Amino acid sequence: MATVTANAPRLALPAALKHRAVQKLLLLALAAAILVPLANARWASGSWPEALTVDLTNPLTTASNWIIDNRDSHPLFLYGFGYISNAVVISVRAVYLVLLAAGWPGVTALGALVAWRVAGVRLALGTAAAFLACGLLGMWVPTMQTLALMVVAVLASVVVGVVLGLAAGLSDRLDRALRPVLDTMQVMPAYAYLLPVVLVFGMGVPAAVLATVVYAAPPMARLTALGLRGADKEVLEAVESLGATAPQRLLTARIPLARKELLLGLNQTIMMALSMAVIASVIGAAGLGDRVYQALASVDVGAALAAGIPIVLLAVVLDRITGAAGEHAGEEPGSLRPWLYAAVAAVAVALAGRLAGGLGWPDAWTLNIAEPVNRAVDWMTAHLYSGVPVVGGTADWAGHFTTWVLNPVRSGLQGLPWWSVLLVVAALAWLIGTWRTALTAVLAMAAVGVLGVWTPALDTLSQVLAAVAVTLVLGFATGIAAARSDRFERALRPVLDVFQTMPQFVYLIPVVALFGVGRAPAAAAAVVYALPAIVRITTQGLRQVDPAALESARSLGATPAQQLRQVQLPLARPALLLAVNQGVVLVLAVVVIGGLVGGGALGYDTVFGLAQGDLATGLVAGAAIVCLGLMLDRVTQPIQRRTKKGA
Repeated sequence: MATVTANAPRLALPAALKHRAVQKLLLLALAAAILVPLANARWASGSWPEALTVDLTNPLTTASNWIIDNRDSHPLFLYGFGYISNAVVISVRAVYLVLLAAGWPGVTALGALVAWRVAGVRLALGTAAAFLACGLLGMWVPTMQTLALMVVAVLASVVVGVVLGLAAGLSDRLDRALRPVLDTMQVMPAYAYLLPVVLVFGMGVPAAVLATVVYAAPPMARLTALGLRGADKEVLEAVESLGATAPQRLLTARIPLARKELLLGLNQTIMMALSMAVIASVIGAAGLGDRVYQALASVDVGAALAAGIPIVLLAVVLDRITGAAGEHAGEEPGSLRPWLYAAVAAVAVALAGRLAGGLGWPDAWTLNIAEPVNRAVDWMTAHLYSGVPVVGGTADWAGHFTTWVLNPVRSGLQGLPWWSVLLVVAALAWLIGTWRTALTAVLAMAAVGVLGVWTPALDTLSQVLAAVAVTLVLGFATGIAAARSDRFERALRPVLDVFQTMPQFVYLIPVVALFGVGRAPAAAAAVVYALPAIVRITTQGLRQVDPAALESARSLGATPAQQLRQVQLPLARPALLLAVNQGVVLVLAVVVIGGLVGGGALGYDTVFGLAQGDLATGLVAGAAIVCLGLMLDRVTQPIQRRTKKGA
């Protein structure tokens, strides 16, 4: 008996070692104990070693010069990319001329009638009001330019996405091959697409459309594959038993059963295409985005808002129409006669407008909101920017956030030895995922150093981490409140709807007005952009907790706070982790765009490379952003663990 008692303390250590997280950390510590002294002996400096850096300046500059020199003469450009460019220009111009020929009465009537057929009278009135508001703000022609670009880009994105989705949905091998490609495209910020496309196609509409297609096609591909793979097996077996061939099964069973996912993919593609079409104004695409970009360049908040409001209205209308179509996807298709009547009515309105000479929006019906908005901004700058008693001004808040949060986080990250950053990345990724996840994250982070942008990448990472922390605090608190109060959730829903449909570019307008330029405004824009997704995911996760578990906790006398801490939050852990992952990806996207308003770091390098046509600077920064995004995605994306060893 005494022997058993004496040996009891020794049994506790093996029991602790059985925990998977402890095993992973011990293995990582063992690897660090071996590799870190070797790294210190070879590279004593804490910064990324120069010996491990690959200078891509010369090869990228050579490639850039070759493309520029041969863009107008080489057969690859004349007969390959040239035909694509011409087709895009002709398509966009044709759609734009049709919209101009229909005039504001025809376009407004057509939009309202489509909304009426899809979702009813209420959305039809809202759609008509949205188009009329675009005219009242003096933005009818830019709105039509953006809409023409959108139509062509969305059609091309849908075609590419459906083809890739069919391939991934019908073939396991192609699904495995396409998955990492789509993952990379999804975490890549929109700005990183622009420079390579501009280099090949030059500034203008073709580059904007093709960059939009690359950015907007992945959600269509993913949801198409998801819909095809999730088709009812019993229905497919019944169709096969009737002797249907593979193409017949696809057309008569798989695609109709995946209709809801296809419409959801269309919705996501439209929203991402609009967001990218606005950002593409930086590379010469005309339209609303160009108006916003020019206004931001001159810090003209009034003009930026006048162009930003139509963007938001267009996004909300397109989101509502495609969302309503997705909700009615499972219903029996009605008669085509109402659609025919709607088309005839739209044509009649357009002809009436042409006969009345009212195709163009009348100048007398235009409201100039730029001047009053700029006066309001001047008032805010004078009264809220600084010197507000007790609370201070917005400039003071931005300065304090920079001094107390952004600078310490940046200094802390840049002060860490490079190998310790890789170890932290490996530990975080391995704890929530697999060794493959950890290896991918470490290689992605190491690639940032190899590209020679370790220091600016850590600057960008510091902004992302600070903005994510603020976003999670606000998002979790708001999501918990919305989950516990139906009234608050209903009041919050339209606000989140508007915020979630706004393109990234638009968020820069209010932060520039309130905070000026710098890293803090870029972080603030990222917080506002990512917040709606965090709130929605948190609310949904908490509301989906098993009611039986909550009832059991209440029967044991648990208070609402105890129910939240001990039941709801633990059971909603997968949703909360998904919220963290989405918050990181969304914040990174806007922090990069923050280079336009003084965010610096990789965002500035990307903007500078794009503005100067410097492929070496812009492409290296873009590649580093992709690596940083891939690392952050892997570190914050939990993976289902397999039951067998080594998973």
